[in-house]
Amino acid sequence: MLAKRIIACLDIRDGQLVKGVNFEGIREIGDPVEYAIKYNNEGADEITFLDINADSKSRNKMYDLLYKACKNIFVPLTVGGGVSSVDDVKELLRAGADKVSIGSAAVKNPKFISDAASIFGEQSVVIAIDAKRISDERYEVFINGGRVNTGLELVDWAKKVEKFGAGEILLTSMDTDGTKNGFDIPMLQAVCDAVNIPVIASGGCGNVDDFVDVFEQTSADAALAASIFHYGDLTIEQVKHELSKKNIPVRIQHKDGAVDGPI
Repeated sequence: MLAKRIIACLDIRDGQLVKGVNFEGIREIGDPVEYAIKYNNEGADEITFLDINADSKSRNKMYDLLYKACKNIFVPLTVGGGVSSVDDVKELLRAGADKVSIGSAAVKNPKFISDAASIFGEQSVVIAIDAKRISDERYEVFINGGRVNTGLELVDWAKKVEKFGAGEILLTSMDTDGTKNGFDIPMLQAVCDAVNIPVIASGGCGNVDDFVDVFEQTSADAALAASIFHYGDLTIEQVKHELSKKNIPVRIQHKDGAVDGPI
């Protein structure tokens, strides 16, 4: 059985770690590299950097952050935000990213997914989907930092990105993002049921029980969180020990470097 992954997410603006609620109210928290090192040492399975500016100035700062982070962290690193071309993917991978997250540009040009997957491998391509409940049984996909409703039905889009060659899906609920009220279980399971590639749960985690719930109630392969780690509500180590007690397969890193658990 594959281990469930715990991923620490760092939203970055102008080289600084920031966080908001429901995609709004953004404020600075600190140095993203320092936080990334902390999460690496706590046993994060992966770390994600998301550039919420995504302009040329911030992209240069992101390259600098990647260079510094890669010298100090030893888990897979995903980078996203404003990725719009094969050249963007190439430069981020060259700068040290293990995977690149593509969001708005994939909606605007789905062929971009297959181009990136064919050149760099499906394992390098993560498709970020931001979705919001529109009615009882319908979720729709939003782009441009949650400002534009594409009208695309979520499950249909998830199936398409898999068909085009995505390696995994990073699925964020705009309704629960930053609220600490728990992951959007129905939305997550709808996508997990529709695709055969890994799905990362994102948006709304507020306590350790939310991690337990998402793995017990959905077939998500990983859970991503930000606020609860940034503000010290929980450590990744605490999360993994609680999951292990619930017989949810996780990899636990000990202080001597040894690792317990499935692959």
